[in-house]
Amino acid sequence: MTDRTISNASALNGWRRSTYSSPNADNCLEVLDAHPSGIPVRDSKHPHGPAVIFAPTAWLPFLAAVKATP
Repeated sequence: MTDRTISNASALNGWRRSTYSSPNADNCLEVLDAHPSGIPVRDSKHPHGPAVIFAPTAWLPFLAAVKATP
């Protein structure tokens, strides 16, 4: 089974926030593109904390669920 977490997300470069986030927002999810294991996601308030890696097949359903949440 593949590990689906990164213990220290700050070890990776290239994190980005949604374009819907304001520049000074500190309550965002950040994602990392082009990671070989999938799509890592971390909490912007805890950049040195863990990241969860979504399988590519789970990413679009996750986004759809987030967008559908009021």
